Amino acid sequence: MASISTPTVDHGGSTTISAVHPDVIQAHILTRLDGPTLASTSCASSQLHTLSDQDQLWRHICTSTWPSIDQPRLQHLISTFPAGHRSFFSDSFPVLDHLSSPDTSSPDPSSPPTTELISAVDIFYKDTPIFSKIQETQTETGWFLCSPFRVQLLDPKESVPTPIRHVGDDNDDGVWLEHLEENLTLSWIMIDPARKRAANLSSRKPVSVERHWLTGEVQLRYGTIMKALGSGEEVQCAMVVTCGEGEELGGKLQVREVSLVVEDMEGKHLSGKDSLGILENAVEGGKRKKGKEMEGKERFEEYMERKRERRERKARREKLMDLGCIVTGVSMFVCLWSFLVLS
Repeated sequence: MASISTPTVDHGGSTTISAVHPDVIQAHILTRLDGPTLASTSCASSQLHTLSDQDQLWRHICTSTWPSIDQPRLQHLISTFPAGHRSFFSDSFPVLDHLSSPDTSSPDPSSPPTTELISAVDIFYKDTPIFSKIQETQTETGWFLCSPFRVQLLDPKESVPTPIRHVGDDNDDGVWLEHLEENLTLSWIMIDPARKRAANLSSRKPVSVERHWLTGEVQLRYGTIMKALGSGEEVQCAMVVTCGEGEELGGKLQVREVSLVVEDMEGKHLSGKDSLGILENAVEGGKRKKGKEMEGKERFEEYMERKRERRERKARREKLMDLGCIVTGVSMFVCLWSFLVLS
């Protein structure tokens, strides 16, 4: 590697970073930084910007952060992003805050058509990866465009063992569910190969955790609230992780379902065509920000409250319509009866 000549600057007898050989900075300092710190370091000086811009540094950070992407085809694809792995990290690390984006129109027609979506999914327990998988979804078939959109990573009879053991009293679900809510995190990166963009759709921590009263399975829901194209109505990109305890594994937790759907305010699953437009807009035009982890849950709860209010308004309208139909029917009966009596 070519060395960058930098002068030694002495301020009151202290040696500055510019006195350190570039090879030492790159090999022994920058390699120890995480992504946000490396990005901040690159803004400190032109020398650090040059040293921090090496794709190999960002590749190591990306594969360490998301083990699922460490496979040849995906690595080649990421290398074609505008700034390689640094672009991928910039797209995928921050929270997708699509609600703050005013753009609810269709994606730019000049953009290349999306023929495929790639899901890079990682589940972590206490920041240690326990599940990683890549799923490719073809988006041009008639079946995809017309059917309800769903990405399913595991077959119905498939399960993935984990080292997680039950925490707390077996008769008290509260401690157990709270433990999973705090420690089981999800990253679901949606990659658009045609646009060379990506977005992390997950809320990281679950927005809700429930235990099924009959099967005992725990369902963790992660999600991002987005806006539908054209109407601007809110929709939910929901990721569900279902876990159960397996006796054959000594009571350790098994991952039995990992799926993604897009739902409207009525709870209806959107079609592949409608979901594709929303995801394209989120990946290419959705704003990212480094928000608090609780924001995802708070936003989900606000969404559910609006959903409940909408359902109640609909029920009231239907009740009024039913009442109107009854009144109309009774009035018609009375008129007919009166006509028959008078005649």
